[in-house]
Amino acid sequence: MRNSTWREYIITRLIKLSGYSAILFVGLIFLFLMQEGAPALIKIPISTLFSTRWYPIENKFGILPLIGGTVVVTFGAALFAVPLGLATAIYIAEIAPPWVREILKPLVEVLGGLPSVMLGFLGILIVTPFVRTTLDVPTGLTAFTGALILGGMAIPTIVSVAEDALDTVPRTYRQAALALGATEWQTIWRVTLPAARSGVLTAIMLGIGRAIGETMTVMMVTGNAPILPTGLGALFRPVRTMTATIAAEMGEVATGSVHYHSLFLIGIMLFLISLVINLAAASVVFRQRKRAERILS
Repeated sequence: MRNSTWREYIITRLIKLSGYSAILFVGLIFLFLMQEGAPALIKIPISTLFSTRWYPIENKFGILPLIGGTVVVTFGAALFAVPLGLATAIYIAEIAPPWVREILKPLVEVLGGLPSVMLGFLGILIVTPFVRTTLDVPTGLTAFTGALILGGMAIPTIVSVAEDALDTVPRTYRQAALALGATEWQTIWRVTLPAARSGVLTAIMLGIGRAIGETMTVMMVTGNAPILPTGLGALFRPVRTMTATIAAEMGEVATGSVHYHSLFLIGIMLFLISLVINLAAASVVFRQRKRAERILS
């Protein structure tokens, strides 16, 4: 009994240590980013930093085109990935026969593990010419192409996590709804999805996070042009994202230069954007849990 108590104590302490270490590592990463990126706020005038021109050779470090490109590509990918991903997850978890589910679920997980470089290469060979000829645009290397590829990359993540969340909903919920006269679709829409809301929201956030943090694919298929996107037509013009800028320029920049610090400042902004998205998702999940607790009590 004493040995069992000691094992339980050690395991509990190790779990707590793992949780605290994760917070510590994230904090250390943020401190490092601040150390390397904060000098850019001193060396670069605010008017220059928030201008529409990114051309470091001429000491022009306007980050608005990079932020705009990231927003356009990520928002486009979310519009494409979220409905299709949730529909696929619902089909696999609620509608598909068992033999179809046994095929689709491993296939989705395999698709989620494909290297981004390979997807970018396929995008250049297949998607880019298709977009150029179908939409009759000067080049297929556009934000729309990047959104399609990133949306396709985010779909397996959304499907896998959302399907697991739907699968954890007790079968008795569905049986009770059907017994009350609800149709299969009404049961899915008004019972199963609300019961799995926190898991579905987590799936969407993970999918959006995958799109925001992707680097190689957007470097290869978006044209990599730091142009401020304006209007709906910007979706069909070349753009450059923040991640692509860091990946393309960090290897050639002089350590300690203004350009070097500006790239780390972009990394700080990416860190804060991801943090805001995760905090927003966590707050929604927390409110849903509180509401469910009040209803049950």
